[in-house]
Amino acid sequence: MTKKISCVIPIYNEVEAFGGFYEKLLLPALEDLDYAYELILVDDGSNDGTLELIQSLAKTNKYIRVLRFSRNFGKEVALTAGIHLAKGDAVLTMDADGQQPPKLIPEFIKKWEDGAEIVIGVRGRYEKHGLIAKAGSKLFYKMLGAMGVKDTVPGSTDFRLIDRCVADEYNKLTEHGRITRGLMDWMGFRKAYIDYIYGNRLAGKPSYNFKKLFALAIDSFISLSTAPLAVFGFIGTFITFASLVLGIFVIIEQFMMGDPIGLNWTGTTCLSIFISFLVGLVLVSQAITAQYVSHIHAEAQGRPLYIIDRKQSRNLDDEK
Repeated sequence: MTKKISCVIPIYNEVEAFGGFYEKLLLPALEDLDYAYELILVDDGSNDGTLELIQSLAKTNKYIRVLRFSRNFGKEVALTAGIHLAKGDAVLTMDADGQQPPKLIPEFIKKWEDGAEIVIGVRGRYEKHGLIAKAGSKLFYKMLGAMGVKDTVPGSTDFRLIDRCVADEYNKLTEHGRITRGLMDWMGFRKAYIDYIYGNRLAGKPSYNFKKLFALAIDSFISLSTAPLAVFGFIGTFITFASLVLGIFVIIEQFMMGDPIGLNWTGTTCLSIFISFLVGLVLVSQAITAQYVSHIHAEAQGRPLYIIDRKQSRNLDDEK
């Protein structure tokens, strides 16, 4: 029996880019494989004509399955929904804008055939991207490493191939605040890596603006590590110790030795400095704690990760 590769692509407002990407790059790469394939396109509530485009593609290609969300749930949830639906012996995930080259798919499959259960595309360098994007990416991975998340290689992306056993275990995970690549790395299966050049978009503008990227980074830190909570325990301990040392110094210098250095510290000045500093520290720590509480709240609600618009979806096995 011929093995199958499931290709999962989340799509949100990519009507300008995806048609050309599919016809010129993606479809030829999939049809050249020695495996059967299915292409799962997860429409994350697009409102620019993307849905009509991929529905028309599904009419001409029986291997395309269109999963339409009832509204926008986010890329991470869209990836999860596609993996839930995938039936292949391996699942390949990638973006819809053409920045990840489909010509490398055979290399991913070769690594998988050689025994890797997760094959990860690592963004070696950019073609033409701004300094802020590059610096932000490096800072993100350095902060993850500093927080104890050692499984994620800097530059790793959602351009990856996972074995069926990995997909089955991933489908058991239930948390709402999820970072797909982080969860897969956390699972601990055998990994292999492929470096690639991160290209430019074929058309259109990215839907991930700075605000969304910042929110994704915060979710990553919170969902993958409790280090932010522990950090403030260490800071509090340091402040307590430093305050004790400084208080002893002030007592000796100001009152016991008659202020020989001439600092002229008053009790009000010392008190104001420490109160201001500690109030700021408390507010920041409360903000971080609130993020964890919000994640707990989302999990406790027990809502589904996503809602499928079955009337607009195409080629789902359970369509009526």
